[in-house]
Amino acid sequence: MRLIILGPPGAGKGTQAARIAERLGIPAISTGDIFRANIKEQTELGRRVQDILASGGYVPDEVTNEIVEDRLSWDDATNGFLLDGYPRTSGQVDALDAMLARHDHALDAVIELEVDEEAVVERLLKRAETEGRADDTEDVIRERQAIYRKETAPLSEHYELVGLLVKVDGMGGVDEVTDRVIAALPHH
Repeated sequence: MRLIILGPPGAGKGTQAARIAERLGIPAISTGDIFRANIKEQTELGRRVQDILASGGYVPDEVTNEIVEDRLSWDDATNGFLLDGYPRTSGQVDALDAMLARHDHALDAVIELEVDEEAVVERLLKRAETEGRADDTEDVIRERQAIYRKETAPLSEHYELVGLLVKVDGMGGVDEVTDRVIAALPHH
C-alpha cells in the first residue's frame, strides 16, 4: 500500500505514521528524518541540506524529490510505503506522481488527520512546558499551524479531487486513532 499522511504540527502525525506503517508492514518515510540522518552522518547531501537550513532557506524541491526517489528505490519500499512530510508543494505532488508512474505504481490513499486546533495548541503549550521548549510560545505554535494550513490546503484539495483523500478524526487515544486510520483505508 502506498500512502501519504498529512496533519498539522502537534497532531501526533509522526507517532501515527510509525504505527500505521508497522501494522501494514511498510516503511514510514519521513523526509525530515532523512535530512537529519544525513546531516548527522555528514554525507554530501547532509552538508548541502545543512548549509541551506543554516541560512534559513527551504530545501529546494529538486533536492527533496531526489532524496525521496532514492529512498523509494530501496527494497523495503517495493510493496509500499507511508510518506510523512512529503509532498509539501504542488511541484512535489507532480514529481511523486511521475516517480510512481515510472515504476507503474500509484498512490492508494492520502490520510489527513483532522484535529481540533485549540486542543492541539493547548497540547503543544503543555509539551513546551514539560520539555522546556522555551521557543514554543503560543504565537510561534499558532504561526506554524497557519503555515501548515496554507501549505497543505492545496494538497488536500488536489487529493480530494482525484479521489484519494481519506479524512480521519485525529483526536483521542493513540490506539483509537491508529484503528480509525486502518479502518478508513481502501481495502485491496
